[in-house]
Amino acid sequence: MKEPRKGSFHQYEFQGNFSWDSYLKDSDAPRAPNNCFKQHFPPPANEFKVGMKLEALDPRNITSSCIATVVGTQGPRLRLRLDGSDNKNDFWRMVDSSDLHPIGYCEKHGGLLQPPLGFRKDVASWPTFLMKTMTGAQMAPPGAFKEESKTPKSNLFSVGMKLEAVDRKNPQLICPATIGDVNEDQIYISFDGWRGAFDYWCDFHSRDIFPVGWCATSGHNLQPPGQRGIPQYKLSKLMKEPQEFLLSTPPLSNKKSNSSNQTKTKLELTNVPNSKNLTPSPTGSKPPVLSPANKSPINSPTGSKITMPTLSSKVMPNPTSPSITPEKQQLSPREATSPVVTVTEPDTSSVVVGISVCVHVNTTCNTGTFLSHRKVSQLPAKYGPGSINQILRQVVQSCIECAVQEKVVFNMVKDGNGKVVVYANQGNMTYTKRLVTVEKVSEFWSFIERFLEDLGCCENFLSSHSLDGGCTKCVKLKNSATNEKDKSFKLPKRRWSSDSVDSNKGSKAPKLARRYSTYEAEASSTTGDTRSRLPSDPGDWSIEDVIQHISETDPGLITHTELFRKHEIDGKALMLLNSDMMMKYMGLKLGPILKLCNIVQKLKMRK
Repeated sequence: MKEPRKGSFHQYEFQGNFSWDSYLKDSDAPRAPNNCFKQHFPPPANEFKVGMKLEALDPRNITSSCIATVVGTQGPRLRLRLDGSDNKNDFWRMVDSSDLHPIGYCEKHGGLLQPPLGFRKDVASWPTFLMKTMTGAQMAPPGAFKEESKTPKSNLFSVGMKLEAVDRKNPQLICPATIGDVNEDQIYISFDGWRGAFDYWCDFHSRDIFPVGWCATSGHNLQPPGQRGIPQYKLSKLMKEPQEFLLSTPPLSNKKSNSSNQTKTKLELTNVPNSKNLTPSPTGSKPPVLSPANKSPINSPTGSKITMPTLSSKVMPNPTSPSITPEKQQLSPREATSPVVTVTEPDTSSVVVGISVCVHVNTTCNTGTFLSHRKVSQLPAKYGPGSINQILRQVVQSCIECAVQEKVVFNMVKDGNGKVVVYANQGNMTYTKRLVTVEKVSEFWSFIERFLEDLGCCENFLSSHSLDGGCTKCVKLKNSATNEKDKSFKLPKRRWSSDSVDSNKGSKAPKLARRYSTYEAEASSTTGDTRSRLPSDPGDWSIEDVIQHISETDPGLITHTELFRKHEIDGKALMLLNSDMMMKYMGLKLGPILKLCNIVQKLKMRK
């Protein structure tokens, strides 16, 4: 940590004293019209108070309704913490969010309150925990919940428009931003003054974006732009004097004028190119020092330092911001005692070009249980030739859209910080994810190979060449499955190759077993229903029989079937399972446990 240099403070403050009019004039950029946003304007009033309880969807498991407590407010936004979780999983919602409801809403509509993902106690103690939590608690009044704003009929954004957007890595912050790109219903948020380190794609109707002036109207803090790309000679025009700001800004609820007890944070920015595992921040020819005094009215005693967001995978140019990097600025004496956080930003401006790939889709290959064969048959014969990132996105996105359940396949895709973004739809919700960084052809095919293995597909389903005569590996396996029914679910020792299945002992058995059973099941389907292959007595079932029955009975449990392989649960073990064992040893949540208990009970009644 470096000591801040003393001097005059004349650039930025967290308090929102930022002049949009001067900034738009200097950058010669248009503001996005209010009708582009799914936001009320003017913003709704925030009638919630810290400590109030309400029902909210778990952001990490949106099928679960949980009890949440308001731990902070800022303008019309709420910082929420799910009861039974910790402060690492706090999240923010608008007061008019459709994810929030008064206590009793779930029960009234036939639902069941669930423990949050990562519940810190034994799941069996959830009812007792819930009763203790709700005893004497302050419930949020129904009038505090506002009607959600209407969704715009279409994407009206265009490249270069200015807006205010939530920093998703530090969601307590809202910053000036620019529309860097538009792709159908998706828009690319590029934060002004930063080097693409915080940028992200989102839906045009996202609740994390706001029109220019929203923060000033709602009483929410506006984080000034980063120093990268803002001419020093114009900085004084962008910032009003503190006295003028105090007269022009609406008062915030529960906010004291004396900010001596507020948290103050400094950011010392250093230029360390290509560093890994470090939090990015702007870089320049000389490392600038940003010295904001954080006077955020968040009503929660966090006391923690604000760290900058992690590296975004896509670098988009700021089409309207100037490109002059300021010299190193000095801190005033009143900030000299504040903590300093040293952060760096890798250089993300380079993009790999000139490398192309082509992926052939062999629809005659087996595609496993996660993909719909009908949808797969409608895929194009090949993708490309095209750039690695372009083809990777097309291939992975197509597999997600061909899934029996999009969210299941979406969850199989490893999250990363690459340049490719894929999405999945579930109900009225859309989820997005960045893939891992892929810059070489070898890395591309390694990713495809692992992805096919996770899906349980034949390795030739997506390949670099077309199979004119069909896949010999699929045919060989199907014939083997038909002729050797007594060995139909024996685990192979390696994944599919031209060598003998016994020639390699170093492969991963669990994933191979899933692929093998997939082929077997499809082969048997030519003579009848796969369920007829299972022995009549569940006690005689193998591990694969158990997995097959569970997958067919409730496809929603497919994502949990690997646990049965891991714990080697065959038919006899399945019949002995109870809820306590599933909780303690398998780590399952209450919802899947209830479904599995129901399956076991039906099997016992059938005996």
